[in-house]
Amino acid sequence: MLGRQDRWQEDLFVLGPMSDLIPDDHILKRVDRVLDLSWLRDEVKDCYNEKTGRPGIDPEAAVRLMIAGFFEGIVHDRKLMRQAEVNLAIRWFAGYRLHEPLPHHSSLTRIRQRWGEERFCRIFERGVKDCVKAGLVDGETVHIDATLIRADVSWRSLTERHTESVLRENEETPKDDSDPPPVKRGRPRKQKAEKKKYSRTDPDATMATSSRKKRLTPSYKQHTAVDDKAGVIVDVAITTGEVNEGKQLEEQIKRVESNTGKHLSTATADASYAHARNFGMLEDRGTAGVIPPQRPVTRAGRIPAGRFKYDRKNKVVKCLRGRLLRPSGRAEDKEITIYRARVCDCRKCPLRARCVPKSGYSRTIRISDHQDALIRARRRHWRRDPEYRRMYSRHRWRAEGVYGEAKVQHGLRRAVRRGIDNVAIQSYMTAVVMNLKRLAAAACAVIRRFVRALACVHSVWPRQQQKTPSPATAIALRAA
Repeated sequence: MLGRQDRWQEDLFVLGPMSDLIPDDHILKRVDRVLDLSWLRDEVKDCYNEKTGRPGIDPEAAVRLMIAGFFEGIVHDRKLMRQAEVNLAIRWFAGYRLHEPLPHHSSLTRIRQRWGEERFCRIFERGVKDCVKAGLVDGETVHIDATLIRADVSWRSLTERHTESVLRENEETPKDDSDPPPVKRGRPRKQKAEKKKYSRTDPDATMATSSRKKRLTPSYKQHTAVDDKAGVIVDVAITTGEVNEGKQLEEQIKRVESNTGKHLSTATADASYAHARNFGMLEDRGTAGVIPPQRPVTRAGRIPAGRFKYDRKNKVVKCLRGRLLRPSGRAEDKEITIYRARVCDCRKCPLRARCVPKSGYSRTIRISDHQDALIRARRRHWRRDPEYRRMYSRHRWRAEGVYGEAKVQHGLRRAVRRGIDNVAIQSYMTAVVMNLKRLAAAACAVIRRFVRALACVHSVWPRQQQKTPSPATAIALRAA
């Protein structure tokens, strides 16, 4: 039979609470059970004047509106408030009744500007501590990776600038015509310096790419650490796109241990973090590093540097012909010592054509201060024991899976606002939402286990009133 739905006059009163109109399995209803923002009011109290001015938006309500938007994949404030006007779940989650007016979308922008990046970072850190208390964070194994976030700029806003012209404009003291020109040291540059592009609308974004096959795009870079146990994000940091992620590893590990309160025993990362300094740092900290070393750069027909034997005790390098290369210089910024052979030894060497470049007089080898740690890391990678392969396979789906979830479901593929502080706030809130999903899922799993145990007790106990309960029933009774 074909049914009919008659239109009726709008109800003046709605009987029952608003929560009855929202399904019990709705994600916001699950998150509301585990979300605690009662501390937030005291945290942001110094940003407001308690004596003058009109009453502002409740801090907890503002954060709940942002969280609800990220759960729905809504990252723009205007669209979020439009959705909140007709979405009962968002209204109930933020604490607004049906007849209460919602705040203007620009109020959320002012709140972000007034609070700053630090307070949103504390919201994220509080969420990590809640996950630690719930037992979702082991803190012993962490997967570290970085990804690019496209800046909110257009291609037309990109322009070129020369590094030399910038340095010339920023000189503090004007030049005097009587002063002699500065002496330029080193070899003359064969090619002109490449023009560096930047965006006029968002100068914080820098040109970067994730692959040589792809074009450079104005981007930011997010550095993330994910715990191995339940996939909880334990650290987030935002830098410009051109920053090397390998140089951020030590600071990330320090923040991870500060957030979790535990010593990190194993850290996994990809080949971008395979610096000799990182391997030495991990050994000094007592942390096992599961990082595939990069292949040494070799040229066709050229004897690679790996064929030279390094003697750390005597601080010399021995070539294939048994000649010694001694220290001749040092690159302090990279913690590298340069070893150089004598010109007379290389001039008479029969391997000169394959060893010494045409523009040079002798062979030079660059040795890192952490060369021993790099060699041990290469040996571990070549052995590839089952535990090493298992940890690196988990790194791939743990770290990269988090980025896929953030970009597909929560709008982190592209920055919503301009400036490194705004992008950091977006990353923090995305990480908060993802951690809340894991915390809510764990709480629901506990409730389901309790209900099953209680149902088992009620179904089994009447039939065995005079008998000793089985081990499974005893466990269920203790859980209930």
